[in-house]
Amino acid sequence: MAYKKIEQYDEDVTNGLISNYKQALDLLGEDSGREGLLKTPERMAKAMQYLTQGYQLDAKAILESAKFHEEVSEMVIVKDIELYSMCEHHMLPFFGKAHIAYIPNGFITGLSKIARVVDVYSRRLQVQERLTTQILDAIKDTLNPVGVAVVIEASHLCMMMMRGVQKQNSVTTTSAFYGEFQKNSTRSEFLKLIGSRLH
Repeated sequence: MAYKKIEQYDEDVTNGLISNYKQALDLLGEDSGREGLLKTPERMAKAMQYLTQGYQLDAKAILESAKFHEEVSEMVIVKDIELYSMCEHHMLPFFGKAHIAYIPNGFITGLSKIARVVDVYSRRLQVQERLTTQILDAIKDTLNPVGVAVVIEASHLCMMMMRGVQKQNSVTTTSAFYGEFQKNSTRSEFLKLIGSRLH
């Protein structure tokens, strides 16, 4: 039996995007009807829906789905979470890693849910600064922890090689801290742990 991949997309959105991408290709001087480009507008339409699926997801609901009462008061860190997003200014990719920590206050959540929260907000048109605070706010508002810390390190293609200043080795780092992580000692412990290679 032949393998058949099943994908679901909004038909109206797909058709509208296909029409727009065909027009864009033609405006750029291409022939959207030539063999190599015949299916490109459809592929682009589906790719963009995948890359922006975060608009259809609720980060707080994801955290609530695996929220457990636990008397733990030590720092929980999930580091090196891969992220891929799209700059809202140029619609070019940026990618990197998120490092997240929280100190529970009676509740914990499944570790995979932390990574999923990153996906919820990164799969949207974004700026790295807002992405950082959105992740922090979702954890803070859902788990009511003693503290939350988020650090994101990312490379932006709009800065690297595709346009603009073309600085290939640049990395942008953003951070947001809440509660106990606003204290120098706690923040320093977190930064030391995410900078170390314990595994």
